[in-house]
Amino acid sequence: MNAPARFTRQSTRAAPTPDDLTITIRDERFNRGSSARRWWAGEPFGTAWHNALSATFPRGEAFFIESVKAHRDGADPRLEAEIRAFVRQEINHTREHVAFNRLAQAHGYHIEAIDRRVEEMLALTKGRPVILNLAATMALEHYTAMMAAEFLGNPEHFTQADPDVRRMWEWHAVEEIEHKGVAFDTWNHATRGWSGWKRWKVRSLMMLVVTARFFANRWRDTIELLAQDGITGWRARWGLFAYLAWKPGIVRRIIPAWIAYFKPGFHPWDHDDRALIGKYEGEFSDALLKA
Repeated sequence: MNAPARFTRQSTRAAPTPDDLTITIRDERFNRGSSARRWWAGEPFGTAWHNALSATFPRGEAFFIESVKAHRDGADPRLEAEIRAFVRQEINHTREHVAFNRLAQAHGYHIEAIDRRVEEMLALTKGRPVILNLAATMALEHYTAMMAAEFLGNPEHFTQADPDVRRMWEWHAVEEIEHKGVAFDTWNHATRGWSGWKRWKVRSLMMLVVTARFFANRWRDTIELLAQDGITGWRARWGLFAYLAWKPGIVRRIIPAWIAYFKPGFHPWDHDDRALIGKYEGEFSDALLKA
């Protein structure tokens, strides 16, 4: 593992993006060995949900990268540096989720259909204005940031999970929090000639579209993976609903943060949750600082 590269914001630009924000490139590797088939505490629903989520990341992260890079021209030096850091973090995330997906496949889960659906959906974006791709990326980055904060702040999510798998998700979560404002700041840069009303309308409508598609597709993907585990019908649907809405309840818990996105003047750094990053780095500081 290479020593982590750090990009620290030092500017006089006004909040909400913190002036002292540091985006760290942690070149870590996980899941090169083996884990239990049901790595989430031996329980199928958390395992299937995260396996389905991970299956979307390799193509999804590439889409995020291209959407942000398409609007970097003319960015101020601080934002340009943050975009470079964002890209490097996302490249590493892609690599690690490819490794994780291979591990899931080694356990007999067939995730190829999920990957094909993501490929087909992304193909639909090719002919539309690239600013809409950035709006979609901004909404999806808000989802990853919401879930990241919940994963790190609530130990119930991964306490009993396979240790290496847990560390991979926590590592990913830390970096999602660090760069949660980059797509949003890029959006503000790219739409600087728009009125505040138009900015709010487009990003809000895109969030509604993204939300509907995100949950419809992830629900379908997870139900399919549960069927591969022999769990079908009402048992699959009720078990997944209970996992998402009750215990540990990731969807229920992120609702306030989701609603906040629709506030006029919203910015991801309205809530500074960098303390969660310090919690991770304190636990894994030895690994983080290896050269």
